[in-house]
Amino acid sequence: MMTEQEYFAQGITLESYMAQMESNQQKSYSIYEKFELPEDPGFMALLKEKKPHVLVITEDWCGDAMMNNAILRKIADAADLDVHCVYRDENLELMDRYLTNGGRSIPKYILLSEDGRVLGDWGPRASKVQEFVDEKKSVLPEKEDPQYDLHMKTVISEISDGFVYNEEFWNIVYEDLRKAFETALK
Repeated sequence: MMTEQEYFAQGITLESYMAQMESNQQKSYSIYEKFELPEDPGFMALLKEKKPHVLVITEDWCGDAMMNNAILRKIADAADLDVHCVYRDENLELMDRYLTNGGRSIPKYILLSEDGRVLGDWGPRASKVQEFVDEKKSVLPEKEDPQYDLHMKTVISEISDGFVYNEEFWNIVYEDLRKAFETALK
């Protein structure tokens, strides 16, 4: 069984991951380019001092990953952090260590010390963003309904648009990441 540090070592950089995305690349880059990192010298100093490695479990078709990874990359760029990605579907043994309510929800961010100890994890989404997703999905008919798939596509599109265009979500994700990272690093 591979350790998280071994997965990290075999992963690709977040920059490379974003450059080779086949789905959602333009949307993810749009968020990355538009998101303005808040002035947060204390948080940046903590990250630069502790130098955590971040292992990301992700897939490029995932809307949460599209938004969250762009924000994580802004943080990583500012703090000079090493962030490596592995694909969920190719690494189910690792993914199954970090289930959310029994599911393989992504992205998952695993914070590692420089020597590879697991310090904490985050994901797949901030709780306030979860509320938005739950509200959008609350209008769906039952899965047995013949119109379910059509309605689900519409809801997924609305959620994706929210992730791409609602800057408030980007700040919510940043704050949630900051809290999780600070807790793990202190």
